[in-house]
Amino acid sequence: MSIPKLPNIKPELLDMPTLAKLAPVGELDHPPRILMLYGSLRERSFSRFLVYEAARILEQFGAEVKIFDPMELPMAGSVPETHPKVVELRELSLWSEGQVWCSPERHGAVTAVMKNQIDWIPLEQGALRPSQGRTLAVMQVCGGSQSFNVVNTLRLLGRWMRMFTIPNQSSVPMAYKEFDEEGRMRPSAYYERVVDVMEELFKMTLLLRGRTGYLTDRYSERNERAVKAIDRQIQKI
Repeated sequence: MSIPKLPNIKPELLDMPTLAKLAPVGELDHPPRILMLYGSLRERSFSRFLVYEAARILEQFGAEVKIFDPMELPMAGSVPETHPKVVELRELSLWSEGQVWCSPERHGAVTAVMKNQIDWIPLEQGALRPSQGRTLAVMQVCGGSQSFNVVNTLRLLGRWMRMFTIPNQSSVPMAYKEFDEEGRMRPSAYYERVVDVMEELFKMTLLLRGRTGYLTDRYSERNERAVKAIDRQIQKI
C-alpha cells in the first residue's frame, strides 16, 4: 500500500500554478490608480510635500493619483465606521490599485496620524478586501540624520495588510533643507531616489494588474470556504 506524499492536503483544493493562470483579467483600460497617504497635520508638512512631489512623478508616468487629507479623521474606534472621513478613506483604498505611504519619524516610529489612517483600513469589509493585493511604496522624512525606522515599520504594516511592497524606498534626511518655500523638492540624490521609487511602483502596479485575484488566492482560504459550504449544507438537512 503506497503512502500519499501529502496526506494533509486535499488534492481537489490544491491549485497547480501555471503561466496561463497569470494572464490578466478584468477591465484594464483605465490609468493605474494610486492612493497616497501622508502622516502629518502641520501646515508646513514635509511628508505632505514629499507625497505631492511623488504624485507629480506618478502623473507624469500616466497614473491617476488621489491624495487623502487626514485632517479631521477621528482616532480609530472613536466613531462609527459611517463617519464621512472613514468612508472616504475606505472607498479610496478600494478604488486604488497601488498606494504610497509617507510618514515623518517621531520617537523612532511612524506618527499617530499615519498609523491612524492605516488602522481605519480593515483587512476585510464584507466580501471586499480594501488593501489585499495592492502594490505599496513606502517613504519617510527625517528632521535630522537619515533613518529607516519608519519605512521598516511601514513595510511591516504593509505585509500585515497583505500588500505587495516594492523593494525600493525613500528616506529623506534633514527634510527642511530639501524643500523650498513653495514646498517643491530641490534637485538632489534624494529627489532622484523618489523618482526611482515611483518608477518601480508604477512598473509593479502594471505588472500585477488583473492578476492579484489569482496571486492572493490561498489554499487555506479555499479549504475554509469548502468547510463552510459543507456546514451550510448540513444545516439545511
